[in-house]
Amino acid sequence: MILSREWLNDYTQITVSDKEYAERMTMSGSKVEGIEVTGSEISGVVAGRVTSIDKHANSDHLWICKVDVGQKEELTVVTGAQYVKAGDMVPVALDGATLPGDVTINTGELRGVVSQGMLCSLKELGLDTHDYPYAIEDGIFIMQEPCKPGDDIISVLGLGDSVVDFEITNNRPDCFSIIGLARESAATFGTELNIPTPAESGSGDKIKDYLKIEIKDPALCPRYTARMVKNIRIQPSPAWMRRRLRACGVRPINNIVDITNYVMLEYGQPMHAFDYSCVSGGKIVVRRAEEGETVETLDGKLRKLTPEMLVIADESRPVGIAGVMGGLNSEVTEKTTAIVFESATFNGTSIRKTSIALGMRTDASGLFEKGLDPNNTVPAVQRACELVELLGAGEVMEGIIDVVAVESKSVRLPLEPDKINSLLGTDISRDFMAEVLTKLGFEMDGNMIIVPSWRSDIEHYADIAEEIARFYGYDVIEPTMFRGVTAQGGYSDKQNAERQLGQLCRGMGFYEIMTYSFGSANDWDKIRLPKDSPLRKAFVIQNPLGEDTSVMRTASLPSMLNVLAVNINKRNKDVRLYEMATIYLPEEGNPLANEKTILTLGAYGKGADFFGIKGCVEAILKSMRITDVSFTAVRENFAYHPGRCAEIRSGYEVLGCMGQIHPLVCEEFEINREVCAVELDVEKMLACREPEPTYVPLPRFPAVTRDIAIVCDTEIPVADLRACIMMAGGEYLESCDLFDVYSGANIPEGKKSVAFALTMRAEDQTLTDEHAEETVNAIIKALNKEYGAVIR
Repeated sequence: MILSREWLNDYTQITVSDKEYAERMTMSGSKVEGIEVTGSEISGVVAGRVTSIDKHANSDHLWICKVDVGQKEELTVVTGAQYVKAGDMVPVALDGATLPGDVTINTGELRGVVSQGMLCSLKELGLDTHDYPYAIEDGIFIMQEPCKPGDDIISVLGLGDSVVDFEITNNRPDCFSIIGLARESAATFGTELNIPTPAESGSGDKIKDYLKIEIKDPALCPRYTARMVKNIRIQPSPAWMRRRLRACGVRPINNIVDITNYVMLEYGQPMHAFDYSCVSGGKIVVRRAEEGETVETLDGKLRKLTPEMLVIADESRPVGIAGVMGGLNSEVTEKTTAIVFESATFNGTSIRKTSIALGMRTDASGLFEKGLDPNNTVPAVQRACELVELLGAGEVMEGIIDVVAVESKSVRLPLEPDKINSLLGTDISRDFMAEVLTKLGFEMDGNMIIVPSWRSDIEHYADIAEEIARFYGYDVIEPTMFRGVTAQGGYSDKQNAERQLGQLCRGMGFYEIMTYSFGSANDWDKIRLPKDSPLRKAFVIQNPLGEDTSVMRTASLPSMLNVLAVNINKRNKDVRLYEMATIYLPEEGNPLANEKTILTLGAYGKGADFFGIKGCVEAILKSMRITDVSFTAVRENFAYHPGRCAEIRSGYEVLGCMGQIHPLVCEEFEINREVCAVELDVEKMLACREPEPTYVPLPRFPAVTRDIAIVCDTEIPVADLRACIMMAGGEYLESCDLFDVYSGANIPEGKKSVAFALTMRAEDQTLTDEHAEETVNAIIKALNKEYGAVIR
């Protein structure tokens, strides 16, 4: 919300500096993002009267002007303007003057004549013809404002207003208005608040003789208020109104449109004006749109409506989309003679859904969707009619039509000082609490608080406590300790595990990345995902940022490969990346996604081959206390190299996969080198964790070790051999470690030699050679039976 301090002073006089105003308003809960002074880029520009103008002797298009700028001597200014004449008042940039866009004006020579300044156009002053309709767009600004030579252009044009940019939260729609911020300012600085009641207006014809209103859907339109104005005169608004609108970021158009925008800014109540002659049958009907119904809006686009949308219609057709934009068929033009002012409240959720569905967000829809005060419609429309008469824009008809479909009930809450002080940890008096609430517009009925209709965010005593705290001062509340166990917090088990995994990955040289949870359907083709894969069933985003972010991702690998490709293009030599990526999997019968966290690793360069990445995975699983880990070769994963891909298991549970990315996939991502990746399901890893380690005393009896070397077929995975050994080793086998794989001389073709170190131990005795031989023989027998392996 943008606030003009000049406009603010109509309601409460705040005389402090901009800096102090921003600081104190921020501390009382109305956060100030910044303050800008209008015309701050302009300096050294004054009003000047042209006393004479002569043609330049050395140019066909230049003129030499003598200009009175209130100094002892007139200035000589060379200009190219053809229509400037003696007696005109114009803005003159003196030597050293600055203009918007970091432009500095200095004395210079043009075709042999010294020019002591420059005559300025609107554009050069950062203005346009919407600010000054009588001016020429690109020519020298010939001013009609009352002034004399030498007057600073800032004061002549009414610039120099401090414009405050507030960050208002959506639960405070009342502060999206000048009056709302004036109320907050008065309470913050303890000044008097003066919000005048709009003067009664209207005479002659009665509105009820011309217009009828019917609300067919009270749930979507609880209140609709209207007034009529005849004998409309469309013309520019006065300078003071144009200046205030411009300061608040609204472009002036004409008096009728400007009045609706002025009231929206002042009261926070969006308004719309219909051409009465376009309202068929003299009746306005607030209803849901019919299936297939269309309306051409003021922006010239044909909008297709659905029954979920609320429209403002006459007896035969829609004349506007409620709360969003009016229809072109009822636009106010220069031929309009009578208008209907609409001031209504609509269901915020409905307005937001309509705005999103139609892809159009307006200032009005942005306010309506926050939930507005239904009691604000009458003062707003009365203010609009007051401005009509003030500006001489037409004749206001007698009477007002106010249809209240749903009565609003005031919220009443008890004032409980002890409870509030207990919550805040303060010792604030009841009188101070009542005083603060009264300043904010609350009413006190004995010990009951009557919440004003514009404060829809107040529902609970904690909300009252917040109002007290922000004006008492958060900075003066003494910190206190929480009581009881309710204050205990911390990380969940999953969060702690993710933090541990992140720390470990960083320790191994991986850098964390964060990518969008959105993706593209093309990503599935790029990683060679089969056409019948369930991962191709994804949630489609209704209003995507673009084609590349049109679905919720069901796989994290494309995001990682995109980032690796960027690093390769930037010529980063050795890269290791990781991401705690969330994927979104649809589930039958569940409208929400099954969100899974996938630890995704990606690397290329030094040490980033299959076995290097496998070592990183083993370190991760070991740190997570995951045992019975195996790596099984996989050829069916289409994203990975068929000979360099492994499935990662803990027992029979598949935790994920790892390997080198398939060359065809690399081509799709424009990756010109070998890259490796890992995908690990974090939830499954947590489920496979062993309990927290407990103290185990040192072994009482010594271990017996044996080395065995077996010869088997080359295709047999070492992990399968080890699993067979551990199963056949019985109660005495404590560990089995691979220490050699050999093929070559003395080994038959198609065979390999695999050597393991066996450690055996018993808890109740010292093992003998007979125990060891019995265990080794059982292992050799099992290997021969399962894999045809023999002792080397």
